[in-house]
Amino acid sequence: MWQQNYSPVGGSLALSALVACLPIAVLLYLLGVKRKPAWVAAVSGLSSAIVVALLGYQMPVGQLFGAVTYGAAFGLFPIGWIVFWAIILYRITLETGKFEVLKDSIGNLTDDPRLQALLIAFAFGAFIEGAAGFGTPVAVAAGMLAGLGFSPFYAAGICLLANTAPVAFGSIGIPVITLAGVTGLPLNELSAWVGRICAPVSLFVPAYLIGVMAGWRGLLGVWPAVLGCGAAFAGAQFYVSNFMGPQLTDIVSSLSAIGVLLVLSYVWKPKDSFHFPGEASKPKLEVKKHPPREVFLAWLPYLLLVLFVFVWGEEAIQVGGKSVKAWLNTQSIPVNWPGLHNLIERMPPVVAKPAPYAAVFNFNWLSASGTSCMLAALLTGLLLGLKPDQWKRVFATTVKQLGFSMLTIACVLGLAFLMNYCGATGTLGLVFAGTGVLFPFFSALLGWLGVFLTGSDTSANALFGSLQVVTAGKLGLDPVLMAASNSSGGVMGKMISLQSIAVAAAATGMGAGEEGKLFRFTLRHSVILATVIGLVVVVYSAMSGR
Repeated sequence: MWQQNYSPVGGSLALSALVACLPIAVLLYLLGVKRKPAWVAAVSGLSSAIVVALLGYQMPVGQLFGAVTYGAAFGLFPIGWIVFWAIILYRITLETGKFEVLKDSIGNLTDDPRLQALLIAFAFGAFIEGAAGFGTPVAVAAGMLAGLGFSPFYAAGICLLANTAPVAFGSIGIPVITLAGVTGLPLNELSAWVGRICAPVSLFVPAYLIGVMAGWRGLLGVWPAVLGCGAAFAGAQFYVSNFMGPQLTDIVSSLSAIGVLLVLSYVWKPKDSFHFPGEASKPKLEVKKHPPREVFLAWLPYLLLVLFVFVWGEEAIQVGGKSVKAWLNTQSIPVNWPGLHNLIERMPPVVAKPAPYAAVFNFNWLSASGTSCMLAALLTGLLLGLKPDQWKRVFATTVKQLGFSMLTIACVLGLAFLMNYCGATGTLGLVFAGTGVLFPFFSALLGWLGVFLTGSDTSANALFGSLQVVTAGKLGLDPVLMAASNSSGGVMGKMISLQSIAVAAAATGMGAGEEGKLFRFTLRHSVILATVIGLVVVVYSAMSGR
């Protein structure tokens, strides 16, 4: 059995840490400085990790190959499985024209730009984040606001600011699911802690958004909507993440916020008016009205998604004397990963005593959230009368859209798992333990940095999740809280990631030269909100007494 060594370079922890961080440095340099495509950076980062594991840590080739393939397999299933079917569902709504109806049903509720921002940028954007994620919400919401008369810059900037609260639970909970897979921590406990960190911030994000957009007086003019929207979203986010799991958190939270705003639109109107500087009047609403049946059919795909995901994780519904969730899990196939399972020994001081490092791939083909998403997509296509040639277009477009994304996910997870199994993550964790009592604050900022440079909370969790756990163990902190802070802090890096800015600029038709202006606009707010997340984590850490 091969034993991990956390100071393999000259017996020095500092020198070993410099070598251990090379794969991450390569990945972030290519993404953040050279602005290479994500798949190029991911492949290069994985290649660097292989060199570091072989030459720096002297990892046997068999275990190295096992770690990379184990990580890549986890990247493709369940992560890639969920992403694929979430995008299929979204493409079905586009192919059938139902997405335009869905957009119009949102746009028809109000002609006040502040309320449109709450409805579309915050609430509806969060809904798309929960259902699809991976850049889709910013593109869709920013395009909608631009179509309603917002200037391209304001449409893009507002949507980037709004796409913070839901990011940790995006795409049917993928970031938290990835975090659980990388760290080996309980999924529901991670979900609960991410919700506890994010919910207090989500409570005031709508107010922050409108304050930035319309100023203090403009915010006061719509305070009932801001308060109701924030309370509904944060309350649902806290409840669902703590008592149901990560999969439906964004969807239920966003629908709650939309519901509150919908009710308010019938019983309350702002007494004042608002328009952007330099504009003579408010943006004019130019959307179609559709019959109730058409609106229902437009929302049907996502109602089915909520239904299937809810049933898949339900404990109360019984099948053959077992809960649905338990029965589905009986069909799972555990695979002791060849060439890796229990062939590596973790050593002190990362663990209390030498212990074999397990590598069991859980092929939960039936109980996976992606399978529930698949059934929702297939039933949606059937009910909406999707023809064979339309199915072909939907699948072909999705495969083309996700090809490089799947490669990126597989390589990033392969890199993360390799660093875990070769001991590089342990090395970095021991170094970060040197921050002592300040680590809970820097824990959130590490997640923020990861998302800023990779553009993905999922990728940041894969890269730094285990590092957070190792460091927490050395400092006597709650490892679940520290891992959750990585994902929670990461959400505030989304608005300044180059990928998000590029998507927002493209969706609104901004000139290439304006991307720098957009970055400067969001940077200050990103730092402020990331600091707030860090302080929330510090408070929770102090309360936990660990």
